[in-house]
Amino acid sequence: MALIKTKITALLLMVTTLSIPLTTQAGEHPNLIMTKSGVEKIRKNLGKVPLFDATLKSVQKQVDAEIALGIDTPIPKDFSGGYTHQRHKQNFIIAQKAGALYQILQDDKYATYIKDMLFQYEAMYQGLPAHPQERSYARGKLFWQCLNDSNWLVYMSQAYDAIYDTLSEAEHKQLQDNLFRPFADYISIGNPQFYNRIHNHSTWGNAAVGMIALVMDDAELLKRALYGIEDDGLDYGLKDNDGGFIKVKGQKAGFLANLEDPFSPEGYFTEGPYYQRYAMYPFLIFGIGMENVKPDMKVFQHKDNVLLKGVDALLNLSDADGEFFPLNDGQKGMSYYTPSLVTAVDIAYHYGNQDPKLLGIVEKQGAVLLNEAGLEAAIGVRDGKGKPFVKKSVNYSDGHDGKQGGVGILRYGNEDLTLVFKYAAHGLSHGHYDKLSYSLYANGDEVLQDYGLSRFVNIGQKGGGNYLKENKTWAKQTVAHNTLTINEKSHFNGDYETGSKYHSDLYVFDSSNHDVQVVSATEANAYPGTKMHRTMAMIKLEAFEKPFVLDIMKVNSETKNQYDFPFYYMGQMIEANFEYDSPKSLNPLGTSDGYQHLYLEGKGQAAANSTQFSWLGDGRFYTLTTATDSNDEILLTRLGANDPNFNLRRDAAIMLRRDNSKDTVFASVIEPHGSYDPVSEFSANSNSSISELKVVHDDEKYTAVSIKDLKGNESVFILANTNASTSKKHKLKVNGKVYKWTGAYHLAVN
Repeated sequence: MALIKTKITALLLMVTTLSIPLTTQAGEHPNLIMTKSGVEKIRKNLGKVPLFDATLKSVQKQVDAEIALGIDTPIPKDFSGGYTHQRHKQNFIIAQKAGALYQILQDDKYATYIKDMLFQYEAMYQGLPAHPQERSYARGKLFWQCLNDSNWLVYMSQAYDAIYDTLSEAEHKQLQDNLFRPFADYISIGNPQFYNRIHNHSTWGNAAVGMIALVMDDAELLKRALYGIEDDGLDYGLKDNDGGFIKVKGQKAGFLANLEDPFSPEGYFTEGPYYQRYAMYPFLIFGIGMENVKPDMKVFQHKDNVLLKGVDALLNLSDADGEFFPLNDGQKGMSYYTPSLVTAVDIAYHYGNQDPKLLGIVEKQGAVLLNEAGLEAAIGVRDGKGKPFVKKSVNYSDGHDGKQGGVGILRYGNEDLTLVFKYAAHGLSHGHYDKLSYSLYANGDEVLQDYGLSRFVNIGQKGGGNYLKENKTWAKQTVAHNTLTINEKSHFNGDYETGSKYHSDLYVFDSSNHDVQVVSATEANAYPGTKMHRTMAMIKLEAFEKPFVLDIMKVNSETKNQYDFPFYYMGQMIEANFEYDSPKSLNPLGTSDGYQHLYLEGKGQAAANSTQFSWLGDGRFYTLTTATDSNDEILLTRLGANDPNFNLRRDAAIMLRRDNSKDTVFASVIEPHGSYDPVSEFSANSNSSISELKVVHDDEKYTAVSIKDLKGNESVFILANTNASTSKKHKLKVNGKVYKWTGAYHLAVN
């Protein structure tokens, strides 16, 4: 530790001797998200662009109300959700908005408000110790973690830039020497375990240091922002979750490295859409600043325009209501209506190719940025240039080179049915142990859910608004997801460093036929000596009212195991074709790896050949039909065991358990059908159309599943297990019938 402190001291001494001016347009202000020419354009269009004018009016009302309350910069003491945390957060949000209002309306009260606030912070910060709450691996000063301090500096840099020309040289020196420079040093050199790694936390830190560098015309800080701290004194290695150090020694750090490594070539962010949404703001806001001050760096063109591609990817990673799929740690309900996505969409429209589909999202959001990008988007809406953003089936690779697995999304119709299939890399500290998992949506409603995270964000009564221990003991565990758990142990035994080394591999993604769409992937490292191959097909047959999902999980193992296969359905159980017993008192299903949180509410033997389970959710009926034999057990579970603080939702699942098995195939169909109207009290088509589901062939080369409907029609889906070539010709005899086809799979309707 003494060595680290010595290196930090040396770096700080070096920092004070460097004052290299930026050879850019840095002398003109504002120069971050607003420019003088942009502001002039905005002023000329006031009263002529309805969406921009409405946003301006709304922001002015909010800021004026805050000004009337006065400025409060309390001594920090709370976690997120507490008063001091929320007050400082509100301060930086309002200050940024006040800066935009000052530039657009030229009303001095907004500049005075920002100036007074900054000098209150300057007076406070000089003697401010580290935050009193000690939970974080990198404590901030205004907030309990450096992440939130970085949020503050990203926003306050914009506010400072907006009023820069109203301050005297002495006032600039006072703010920069006593507040901004020490602030930037603290979150970077003072906390390299936070700053100098690949993670969304570091992106905020890098952007914060970079943005204040652009305002202050500080070349050394800008270099630190872009490339990280050259020698930070840390012994790097992978650490568990948010403990910092998620960077291999020798790996690059800084903003450009965070732009390079976590994004796949198509714009998928390895931590998942919830944190991509969070990180896109600093990525894009700092990107605008670089575009305005240092355009020669071409940040928006970096890695073949990956930032702008990331906006499109993020919009596609949402359901019919615009809510992001909760892959990895993700809070349900977060959507593209959040202010960070208003920012992202406007910037992508302005700096991209002015895609009219983005204007379709802008219209839904009903607000724009108060800068030139927001004005341009609002003008596009006014002029009727917008088109609907129609989401289609898409496959996104994971990893900086696109070779660390990915996420496949199958959609039918206008998002009538949406399947999200995850075969990705671990996802850094926010990753979950859920290889080959999936979730299913119908018109934006969850049918089979991914739990998401265990956290009540910014609700102080629940663990200070931070991650709860149940996030590790439940939400991250394999059994919390719709995928296979073996011997009641999570994938990679729940070990972060092991899980971070591996990813699943794509076998097939094909959405060329709207009525038969397929995604398939393999996983060979989650359990020693075991390979899982999961194939999911979205199929629409004439005999069925709606499209359904066929799910085939083929398992090959060197040993006999207990296999547990849960389905986390959303709704009320309606009917089952198997007998089960319900215990008089509830007990946990197991003792660890998430099983300790599941109550066993019912237990029975599977029906011979096909087991069926139906439920009603959001006015629609669903039936799970799965191929079983009489040795399989059916477990009805509910979340909530060993949860004395009621931190977990009381969600239900049906779990198929197959014990003492080595090589096996799980085949299931999730079938939407019918509807129920609580107003008319009318129920339509409440029964499944499937009479039997059966695995009719399985060997090393081929797996075939038969689906019979109530009228006796049979469909057979065949997968070539070892050759996914689209040109390979196949031939297989099943139950006396010969099937011939070309490609990795075949659906025969007999």
